[in-house]
Amino acid sequence: MNYYLKHLNNIRRFELYNMGKIIAIVNQKGGVGKTTTAVNLGAYLSYLGKHVLLVDIDPQANATSGMGIDHKNLEHGVYEALIGQKEIYEVIKRTLQERLKIAPATVSLAGAGIELVGMEEREFRLLRILESVKDEYDYIIIDGPPSLGLLTINSLVAADEILIPIQSEYYALEGVGQLLETIGLVQNNLKPELGVMGAVITMFDKRNRLSASVMNELYQYFPNRVFRSIIPRSVRLAEAPSFGRSILHYDPKSKGGRAYEKLAREIINLE
Repeated sequence: MNYYLKHLNNIRRFELYNMGKIIAIVNQKGGVGKTTTAVNLGAYLSYLGKHVLLVDIDPQANATSGMGIDHKNLEHGVYEALIGQKEIYEVIKRTLQERLKIAPATVSLAGAGIELVGMEEREFRLLRILESVKDEYDYIIIDGPPSLGLLTINSLVAADEILIPIQSEYYALEGVGQLLETIGLVQNNLKPELGVMGAVITMFDKRNRLSASVMNELYQYFPNRVFRSIIPRSVRLAEAPSFGRSILHYDPKSKGGRAYEKLAREIINLE
């Protein structure tokens, strides 16, 4: 009997070891490079040999369109999985990359925040659906909405760790304290093991002296948790989504492409 219990425990440890890491990319302030980071980080993690699922839980569906998928013509997406009409594996779509898939957003997701209010375990809906596919991927990247509503809470509860993109401008720091407070509430009341992976600086312009000042202040919020990879302000990064491409497929040799590859390597090296 002890042999079988020991063998079962070994299997469980093996399964836990091989389960993917869920990273939620969140910032309640819009326009800070959140979706750009989700799409391009996912692309480069896949490029580096990892199996990746990108989950678009932002009603704007920018990550979905950024992957070349017309969200307006989709019949099913994350919304249907959240409310129990579909299993998550039924809505996952392939992308240009063999190891990168996406659970897309549809126009219906705009009403999910209201519909979830009356549901049981409403904060755990995303966690429950991702648990069924977690062991099929090395990384699951969640692109959350630019708000602190119920969809963002679901993103935080589903995640193992949080990655916070922060634009290198003064006003971008104003909401960081509020976001960290929300993360603390989730840790205290819903998911104690939730970790903060750190912050990544986006839209950095080395010609702007304010950018350097913002960087210094950011280190006070995230001591030893600011990634060395700095994402520059880049026309090529801004152009890529309009072609339904990540920067990897649009211009991998650009400064933005090299920066996101470096960030992906940093994250892999944290394992």
